[in-house]
Amino acid sequence: MIAEVGFGALIVAFIVAIYGIVAAVYGARRHMEPWLESGRRAMLLTWPLITLSVVCLVSLLVSGHYEVQYVYNVTSNFMPLYLKITALWGGQAGSLVFWSWLMAAFASAVTLRKWERDREFLPWVIVVTLVTLAFFLGLVIFVENPFVRFWQMPDGRQAVAMFAPRGAIPLVPMDGRGLNPLLRHPGMILHPPMLYLGFVSFVIPYAFGVAALITGRTDDRWIRITRRWTLVAWLFLSLGLILGSRWAYDVLGWGGYWGWDPVEIAAFMPWLSGTAFLHSVMIQEKRGLFKRWNMILVILTYALVIFGTFLTRSGVLSSVHAFAQSAIGPLFFGFIALTFAASMGLLLYRWNDLRSEGVMTSLLSREALFLLNNLLFMGILVVCFWGVIYPLISEIVTGQKVTVGPSYYERSTGPLFAALLLLMGIAPLSAWGHSTVKTLGRALWKPLVASVLVVIGLWLSGVRAWSALLAFWLVALVTLVTLYEYYRAVVARHRRTGENYLLALWNLAGRNRRRYGGYIIHLGVVLMALGIIGIELFQTETQGTVQPGGSIRLGDYTMLFQRLDVFDTQDGRNVARAVVSVFKGDRFVGELHPRRDFFYDSQQTMTIPGVRSTMEDDFYVILVDWQSSAQGITFKVYHNPLVNWLWLGGLVFILGTLVAAWPDREGVPARARASQTLVTQRVKP
Repeated sequence: MIAEVGFGALIVAFIVAIYGIVAAVYGARRHMEPWLESGRRAMLLTWPLITLSVVCLVSLLVSGHYEVQYVYNVTSNFMPLYLKITALWGGQAGSLVFWSWLMAAFASAVTLRKWERDREFLPWVIVVTLVTLAFFLGLVIFVENPFVRFWQMPDGRQAVAMFAPRGAIPLVPMDGRGLNPLLRHPGMILHPPMLYLGFVSFVIPYAFGVAALITGRTDDRWIRITRRWTLVAWLFLSLGLILGSRWAYDVLGWGGYWGWDPVEIAAFMPWLSGTAFLHSVMIQEKRGLFKRWNMILVILTYALVIFGTFLTRSGVLSSVHAFAQSAIGPLFFGFIALTFAASMGLLLYRWNDLRSEGVMTSLLSREALFLLNNLLFMGILVVCFWGVIYPLISEIVTGQKVTVGPSYYERSTGPLFAALLLLMGIAPLSAWGHSTVKTLGRALWKPLVASVLVVIGLWLSGVRAWSALLAFWLVALVTLVTLYEYYRAVVARHRRTGENYLLALWNLAGRNRRRYGGYIIHLGVVLMALGIIGIELFQTETQGTVQPGGSIRLGDYTMLFQRLDVFDTQDGRNVARAVVSVFKGDRFVGELHPRRDFFYDSQQTMTIPGVRSTMEDDFYVILVDWQSSAQGITFKVYHNPLVNWLWLGGLVFILGTLVAAWPDREGVPARARASQTLVTQRVKP
């Protein structure tokens, strides 16, 4: 009964979504407000319907209804309650339901905003969001139904179907296969929801962009409406990427944080285009430039969101994240092609109406540097996209699938990331409209000199590699420029108002959250860059086989193996756990317990490293083998300098995004609007 209710709710939600599309289009074309309002209410209704389906599926997962195929595949008797709940997105069918539920939630939220000023956008926002939602609901209903059950046929065969075949009786296994051990880590429990939230949030700016194209609005109103939606989407996507990196560092057992896996890249690509979009829209707001480019970016971001979901769900690429191959691949590909072609067709139709209102007059102006920033992000995006699709092209042409390794991405994107860091140190000091070498140099020379002094200090301390010195110089430059900008603004406000420095800083951030939140984001980026520099340029590793009492040395550290314990746990695991003591020089610094967990339900293993962490470095120990060697136990050991600055930088990054996205204080928007002239241009659709 629960399965039938959940499946029925999905069918009704799908029908309601189709009705909402038709009602919105009919109401817009016929200028009939009741039909438009009916379409809006239909979009509101989709969320409670899908919520009912989600509640039914979670109930089946929690109560162990193993006759349901999805429940059997992702849960077991040994799993704790919280893992049974999060198993909702632990498999393909459930994750598509979860995606649809989040999409419906965001669609409903945007429907509840005040539409008096922008009523003409409403029908087309409804259409775009409901088309996206209906596509995913269609996949769930017709291809990846999470409510199908096992049946025993009269001839002894087993069948999987939603409803009982003729003569069949329910087949109820005693236990399930359990969730993939890699997905039981806290980082992986939160990582998919954050990515999905980022993905579905980006649908809203795209919907408003398409609505602007359809209605002929060529001003920046759609950008102002979606500014906070875009920041929220970017926040969740950023958080998802950071959590995924932490999961990889903690679970995959190779001492790294980012493996350039195709599905990692699939989530990274919309982040790249979304970041370019966030920077580019500021130029349209300030200078009336890049209207066409911003439309291209929002269309591209939406396409990459669907493309990233396609890669994860279709199994078209080999990846540690990818689910088993399914029939949804061609449907995803067709939807991407159709929506991208329709969006670009609309853009070409309105191309002449989207002329820029001004021109760039200086190659060193802030808008010119922001354009260069966009080109660098697009360069990284092209590198990533080619690396992802090249194996597909190779397989189609030659019949053999090749692998594009991390070295390709690191060599290709490294210089581009370095150039982006350099721009982060220069662009905040340039002026809108016009800058010269002289004016820029006058603003830059103090942070520049200080950053050079930092590099000289590093060289005197023993750092000789030119790549490391260059990287540290870029980090120092961006940090000093950002702090210098804060210093100049705070001192100026202190002199003008007499406020103390902390109050002046607080009020500055409150009056211009977007600018100063962006500076905090920049500080987060340089802290993350510091961690990346440490692990990429200074990581060392070794491997050794030792008996109890034996030791392995790496740099200043010595690891002393004490013993190995093998035991079963009450939650269905067989654990092999080593006990090792860690010394730095002659000083004891801690005891680590690297282990390997074998899960009886899924018949899979997970490696958990033992890590001694400080802000200076991580000493990272992996238990490799203890069964096949008569000589002892094999360990792999990594020394990862500065890596924890990466995680600290991620926290600062998220804090800055929250500041930038936080609603302005009462009265600030009105004053800001009063200082600008909003020119609304309309052309006949």
